[in-house]
Parts: sequence; C-alpha cells; structure tokens
Amino acid sequence: MSLPASPNVMSEQVMTRAFIALERLTDPRAEHLSSESQAALRQFSTDRLIGYGVDRADALRLREMVLAGAEWRAAAANLADTCRLLADEAASHGSELTSMVYLRRASALLRMSQVMMLEDTPDRCELYREAGRLYGAAAQLSGDRSRVTLSTPTGPMVGWHLTTTSSPIGAALVIGGVEGWAMDFDCIGEALAARGVETLMLDGPGQGETRFEYGNYLTEDWRHAYTVALDFLESRVPEHPIGIVGNSMGGAIAMAVAVGDPRVRACCSNGGMPAPGLVPPSVGTFFTKMVACCGDVSPERSQAIWSTVSPLAPGSNTGYPLLVLHGGADPMVTAELAQVLFEKAPTCDKQMVVFSDGDHCLYNHKADRDAHIADWIRGRFTASLPTAGAYGEHDEDH
Repeated sequence: MSLPASPNVMSEQVMTRAFIALERLTDPRAEHLSSESQAALRQFSTDRLIGYGVDRADALRLREMVLAGAEWRAAAANLADTCRLLADEAASHGSELTSMVYLRRASALLRMSQVMMLEDTPDRCELYREAGRLYGAAAQLSGDRSRVTLSTPTGPMVGWHLTTTSSPIGAALVIGGVEGWAMDFDCIGEALAARGVETLMLDGPGQGETRFEYGNYLTEDWRHAYTVALDFLESRVPEHPIGIVGNSMGGAIAMAVAVGDPRVRACCSNGGMPAPGLVPPSVGTFFTKMVACCGDVSPERSQAIWSTVSPLAPGSNTGYPLLVLHGGADPMVTAELAQVLFEKAPTCDKQMVVFSDGDHCLYNHKADRDAHIADWIRGRFTASLPTAGAYGEHDEDH
C-alpha cells in the first residue's frame, strides 16, 4: 500500500494527494506466454482485479496460474468453480454469510473470465448471465440489494439497487465505462449506501447485463436511458437530491447527463475523458471495445455515436457541482486530458483531486477513492437539504 510522501498540496479547486510510487516489476515468465495472456496480465493488475470485486487471494492465484501457462479465461472460470463449490458447502452447513462471500467471489471471477473476449458470442453472454445469477443469489442472502429492470426506448436496462439502513438523504447513480460495469463497481455503491445514499449501480446501454442479456447497445438515444434511471431514483427518494458517479468512459457519460438534467446535484468523474468520440482506432483493443458497446456497427458509426457523449457541452444544468478524480500514473488518460476535462467543464463549482501514483480509475486506491467519493456526495447532499423535518411526514416514509 502506498504511503504519503509529502503533505497534500491543495489550491482552491485542485488538490494533490501525494504517495510514494511502488516499483512495478514484470515477471520474466510472461515473455513466453501467448499474446492474449500477456495482454491480460498487462491490463489486469492485481489492484485492478481487486477493484472489480475479485478477492485478493483469487486475483493473485489467477495471475499466477496464467504465468504458469494457463489461459486467462480457463483459469478464471476454474477459480470461479472452486468458489461455487465452497459456497454450496457453506450453505449446506447453514453458513449463509460465508456462502454469500463465495458467491460474490465466483461472480467476480466469471466476469473477469470474459474480459479478454472482444465479440458478444453466445458463450460470452452465458458467462456474464451466470455471473449475474451468482451475484443475485448472493444478494438474496445479504438482503441489501436487488436486481431491477428498467424499460427504455432502446430496450430493457439492468441495475442493482442498494438500500440504506437509515432514512436516505438522497440517491445516486453509479456507472462504469467500456469494460468495467455495474457489479464491478459495487464497492462505490456500498460506500454511498453506508452514508445514507440509496444507489443504483447501472448497466447502461452497451454495458454488462443490459448488453449481454437484452442486446441493448449504445446509440445516439442513450440520454433517454439515463433519464429513465434518474426517474427511478427520483421515485425512490422524492424531493431529495440525486448524484451520479461515472468511472472511466462512464465519467464522460456522467458529466454529459449531469449538465442536461437539473435533478443532478452532484457529479463525480473518476478517470473520465473529455471527448470519447475522438478516441482513434490506433489505440487498438480499447477502441475495439468501444465499437462493441455500440453493437454490430462500423468503426465510423461507433465514433459518431460516441461523439454524442459530450461532457464539455453546456446544458440546462450548467453550474452543477463536479468532482474530478485522476490518477497521476493513469496509462489511459493523461494529465493533460484530465486538466482539459476539468478546466472546460461547464461549471465553476468544481474540484479535482489527483492521486499522485494512481492507476486508471484509482484501482490501487480503492478504499480511499470510495470514501472520498461517498463523503463528497454526502457533503453536497447534506449542504443542500432543508433542515430536519422540512419534508414533514414524507421523511418518515423512507
């Protein structure tokens, strides 16, 4: 774990959290592996796997199995099978909480087993469908979240709704990006719910279960889907503020949604980009995955669709509160791009926090990141809410 190297540096709008960057060693065994295995090991570090919900022991084991010659998909699936067996064994002994833990571990591993697949084949869809079933089985045991299906103009959309244990002070939408989706970022939802913020972890068009289960892809009409999601949250906590958290490319989507909907009173972009439509084909696999979010379309068509995601354009909610998080060691979003996103965002009510050694989406600072996001949103909500009792009897309904 990184330790502070020097006191945090802060201006009125930009704060840097300084950490000692750890040396990142490469294993010489990777040189003799297939190109896919090398790419998987390069793209999915232990920190990133843990950031997507994989247990640390499973993450270390997965990478070690691949380094020893196993293929990524098979290794992740085998580990998931082990967790499923352990979940069944725990359930047979009446240990429901232990079974829940193993079910979530199995789900995360299955989600990781499909990350290197670039086409939406039946096998890939079934892997993700099973991951959702396992996550749902764990949710039944935990009792703190439930699967919801929302109707949108382009088809059904899936989310996971986290409730609070006390009267909610607001609600928030959490979305992922091109390859990290709703179940992968449930840690942010949990941090928000613990602070009184009901949360919908959403697979938007082109993401996760919405894509693999219902074939609902990203189109130029994507805004309507997010309006439906905000409608759902508004129905859950009427007259309370709503926030949105977007991770990776989802950060750009979150900002584009926030600036166009006055109901959004707090927006966080974690690892977002200022102009998704300008990502060129030369970036390789990532661009291919961006195209896949749009379905069976040409690269040119995909770029046109992504160009409609415009986080820097003005809208009816210009001036919304914005938090931008950036990792100083982000290999995807440069400091210059993050600065453009921050400076040109159509609001003066904004702050950027830079983690000096942070990976993309701050996977290597998961706990600090989640706490910072949830505390910031809670602070925004409590500052904007009327005094206690101002909503009269309505408060008691929650």
